[in-house]
Amino acid sequence: MAGYLFGLDSQGSLDEAINAGLFSTRMSIPMEAQWQMHHEGTFADYTSMKAGDNVYFFIDRKIYGVGELVNIENDCKSLNFAEANHPYLFYGFTNNRFIYLFPKHAYDRLTPKNKLGLSYSDYIQQYRFVCYFKPFPLFFAEGVDMDDMLTSEPAAFKILRDFYQKSFIKIDNDENQAFKNLILRRNSSAEAPIKASNYLVSHNKVLQKLISDNYSLTLNPLLNNIIEGDSIKHEMAIEAAIIHQLSQGDMASIEIFGSWEYLSHQVPASPAKPNNYLDRVDIFGYSYIEGLEPTKSQFLIAEIKKDNGTVETLYQLMKYVDFIKSEYAYSDYSMITAFLVAYDFDDDCIELLNEIVTRNYIHGIRPSITRVWNKVKLIKYRYDSLNEKISFEIKADATLA
Repeated sequence: MAGYLFGLDSQGSLDEAINAGLFSTRMSIPMEAQWQMHHEGTFADYTSMKAGDNVYFFIDRKIYGVGELVNIENDCKSLNFAEANHPYLFYGFTNNRFIYLFPKHAYDRLTPKNKLGLSYSDYIQQYRFVCYFKPFPLFFAEGVDMDDMLTSEPAAFKILRDFYQKSFIKIDNDENQAFKNLILRRNSSAEAPIKASNYLVSHNKVLQKLISDNYSLTLNPLLNNIIEGDSIKHEMAIEAAIIHQLSQGDMASIEIFGSWEYLSHQVPASPAKPNNYLDRVDIFGYSYIEGLEPTKSQFLIAEIKKDNGTVETLYQLMKYVDFIKSEYAYSDYSMITAFLVAYDFDDDCIELLNEIVTRNYIHGIRPSITRVWNKVKLIKYRYDSLNEKISFEIKADATLA
């Protein structure tokens, strides 16, 4: 299972979140009633959440755990209030409209200048999405220092090293297990102090709200103001749409991209370097050998362009393929499937597809076998206004050339 590490500002916030089994990430208020790219990225992270994924919190260099996402009314996440995925403030809201109300103490601490004239109802509208979790097996009172975590299993930590100026990150199965390993070892004594949780009480209150109004995370309000005809203005929104449609089991999307147990976006895809210079894969995922989780069988790499795909972007995709092959896929190209998604493609991008993407490699040792890899597809996207989603079409498939 995947894991999520959420940043908090105080022990009080930690106690509130664990006690209620609820958490929401604060987002800036949309300017000019339009979602920005960082909002779209947060949506992508939430929409890929699944029951069974683990939850951790980070405060003052320490990591606290362990929680597990659970479904309420068939999902482990929702909007914090009806229509929260629309990019504007709702005036006249009363507290009973919100699922997640706990940041009241944070609002009270703000100076009048920092409140910028926002009422508490306005302030809490910065918490748009909420997830539900329980202790699993327990939430321990003692946190683990970040340095201790990184040195416990250095090879496992890839995403944690990218936790900079972010409200939270998603970690994969291997990194998640490394989180649990150290936290559980440090708290293996029967006397290890724990943090109490009354999540069943708050989850029952959430259920009453969910059955009385529509709190589902839906895609279309995210796209409404960034559509130009049948194209999308933001590449991050296309990332979010693909992850959402695959996570929700949209069969038309699965027919193009396949089915993936783990999906994430903006995953580091270059050797360690200062954060601002890191290369990142737009969409990254993997699947398991059926019935043999967590043994991975295939990796997904997708590069997104809102306009035309070019030869340059094809080379960029292949740089990520080569990195993922070495870093994740045990130097085996056959475990990778790659996609370049764009509104359309330059002619030379299609003509040179096979020349650019083909890789010759050695498989095995005794005997060593020469193999050829070219599992790359060029995918055209269009916004489908009738069905309020993004549709996809294969423009070229290197394996068929």
